[in-house]
Amino acid sequence: MLVLRLLNVVAPAYFLCISLVTFVLQIFVFIPSMFRDTSTTSLCSPALLHGTLFLFLSANALGNYVLVIQSSPENLGKDLNLGRGAEVADWLDGSRSPGSALPRTHFCRLCARVTQRHDHHCFFTGNCIGSRNMRNFIMFCLYTSLACLDSLVAGMAYISATLSMSFVDPLAFLTLLPHSISQFFSGALLSSEMFVILMLYLWLGIGLACAGFCCHEMLLILRGQTRYQVQKGMVVRARPWRENLQEVFGKKWLLGLFIPVQNVESSYRRQKDK
Repeated sequence: MLVLRLLNVVAPAYFLCISLVTFVLQIFVFIPSMFRDTSTTSLCSPALLHGTLFLFLSANALGNYVLVIQSSPENLGKDLNLGRGAEVADWLDGSRSPGSALPRTHFCRLCARVTQRHDHHCFFTGNCIGSRNMRNFIMFCLYTSLACLDSLVAGMAYISATLSMSFVDPLAFLTLLPHSISQFFSGALLSSEMFVILMLYLWLGIGLACAGFCCHEMLLILRGQTRYQVQKGMVVRARPWRENLQEVFGKKWLLGLFIPVQNVESSYRRQKDK
């Protein structure tokens, strides 16, 4: 448990550091290098278009990241009769689940609360993913993968111009890292250029991981399932996929695709108010 709590602090710090490094490289290295192309007009310059696209992707990724943390799944345990003494100890030990009193709930030991439609505990946000912040989490994964892809393309263009190399051959990217390491230790490659090359592979890994995770979560949403239900082998009631999407994305789904918008309240809260 101590290792998990430590990871709950280290992972968000790691994500924020990567985001800061990416922002610095884009604004102060990649985009200024694009302004050297004088063959295009100022309004249609690659630097301006790329800068606008990067800021849009970054704003959506960080905006949804903040909303995932801010829109924490509500603690349903406050509304349940959880008991005291030995019963609470059983819940904390995992032998009993206080969320068993309500359907589709789970007790997270790291967050110490009962959440509805619990999917998983995300260490990069230090928060549980549930009914209130699932849509923001999906958007966060989507725009993070797109921002990494955008940074990867811009970084490859910068390396191609700096080192006078071409990435037309698909094997050029695969052999770039070992070739660059040998050049770096021989003194033929600057440390700044080597750092950018390492970031290329980091962006590729993060982008593929976020894209794969986003597709996996979307598949589960269409089926009306969560990762926790799949891991525990729970049987869910079959419903139309449109209802499953509306339950997660709500009525403002189109606006949420372009602007970080806080998700609607959970279905449990709406039923409770009724």
